[in-house]
Amino acid sequence: MKKLGLLATLKAKSGKENEVEEFIKGAVELARKEDKTLTWYSFKIDADTFGIFDTFETEAARDAHLNGEIANALMENAERLLSESPDIKKINILSNK
Repeated sequence: MKKLGLLATLKAKSGKENEVEEFIKGAVELARKEDKTLTWYSFKIDADTFGIFDTFETEAARDAHLNGEIANALMENAERLLSESPDIKKINILSNK
């Protein structure tokens, strides 16, 4: 059951919008390898703002994802690609379909 989630928003530096978009689109391949990540979405909010939303059954699964390959790759590239630190929020899912 999807009980927990993460909502991350990313603000691209000027001129880096395409790189950020390609980075998060490609990260789905890493997410597919995480058996405890139930769902994973990347999305675009506006010209320079992007996001990732994912769901988990347990806190251990969410913590594993936060310490996994996607988070590590994001933080390694954050200074080069992003105009500000990623805004990552832990959320509790109240209902889903």
